[in-house]
Amino acid sequence: MKSKQKNSRRFFLKNTMGALAAFTIVPRHVLGGQGYLAPSDTLTKAIVGVGGMGRGHIPYAGTKVVAVCDVDTRHIQLALDAMGGGKGVKTFRDYRELITLPEVDIVHVATPPHWHGIIASDAARAGKDIWCEKPMTRTIGEGKRLVEAVQQYGRIFRLNTWFRFEDNFYGMNTTVKPIKKLVESGMLGWPLKVTVSKHTGFDWKFYWVGKTHLEPEAIPAELDYEMWLGPAPYKPYNAHRVHTTFRGYWDYDGGGLGDMGQHYIDPVQYFLGKDDTSPVSVEIDAPQQHDDAVGTWRKITYTYADGCQIILDGAGTEEKAAYIEGPKGKVYKGFKCDIPDFERKLAAFPDPEPQVTDFIDAVKNRKKFALNEANGHRSCTIVNMGKIALQLGRSLKFDPVKQEFIDDEGANRLLNPPLRAPWFI
Repeated sequence: MKSKQKNSRRFFLKNTMGALAAFTIVPRHVLGGQGYLAPSDTLTKAIVGVGGMGRGHIPYAGTKVVAVCDVDTRHIQLALDAMGGGKGVKTFRDYRELITLPEVDIVHVATPPHWHGIIASDAARAGKDIWCEKPMTRTIGEGKRLVEAVQQYGRIFRLNTWFRFEDNFYGMNTTVKPIKKLVESGMLGWPLKVTVSKHTGFDWKFYWVGKTHLEPEAIPAELDYEMWLGPAPYKPYNAHRVHTTFRGYWDYDGGGLGDMGQHYIDPVQYFLGKDDTSPVSVEIDAPQQHDDAVGTWRKITYTYADGCQIILDGAGTEEKAAYIEGPKGKVYKGFKCDIPDFERKLAAFPDPEPQVTDFIDAVKNRKKFALNEANGHRSCTIVNMGKIALQLGRSLKFDPVKQEFIDDEGANRLLNPPLRAPWFI
């Protein structure tokens, strides 16, 4: 199988690059290099996966949809309807055809997570910039290889969670910027403990659980189920596996942790200054998980080498928990702090370093986006560490440099689970 996958990789890359070379028109930013596009130019994009989340990618300002792809023909029609009929928009069932289009600048990846790493890496190899849904990848190994592909081919990548740079950060009733400023000021002391729970303003969506006894059903005519599964192990079709409820199955995502984890955890990595590292341990308090269907958990605790912790309180047991707790102060839901007159004191400190938060500008001027392949992989790694610990039913030690578990062969096998042929990343 390994040889077959390598052959598939060579075949795909040979044919994809050959198709690109055959065209005389290539993406404008490739032709002109940095600064070529005029600020008024509209970037073109293609969306892979136009279910409910994917159709939300249609109206982003400064871009124009020129192609869409989905394995469900109903989704394609809904996307075209959302664009007033989609005149001139090309449609595909196989993303490998879409990424060869010379007129596409950006590929949006809005599929279930088991496809994210493969499609985004292939898009990078095809010379496209990438806007990818969260979680960035389903596994840590896929994340590492996606980082390599994006950087090797010089692409601009953004992950689709906004909270490290804009929008109110859930129950904190503020953007992350003042939280980052408070942490950097040192007013809370060090190390810090961050508790993410419904009591601190972050609701874990435990309705994303799987069913343990799925009866095989007839595959709908409009769905290419074989392509929907792609690299995932073959399982008989059942409607609960696909589309809006796929998050409840380990083969495709990770329940509430997979759905909301990167939204909640990525800003924590940012304001703790941990974008280039990972926790050294993950401890779990959870029922035994089913091997197929995702269940719930009571608590997941991550610890960094310097003693900082992120606690995911799924059971909501700590009703009076602070969102951030340090030796010198605490911050609660609504950005309330127990340090007297903290807002006035905070005003005297410098703001955090500015970030590149306009993806269109990042693409046009070849600037690394604020939430990119490297720091996105690190925050996604936290999600995937928790998933592996839950699946195995035990706590784990992690080496953030090697990005592998320490003295645990079973856990390390889940870093790079085999992909179903002929898929690769």
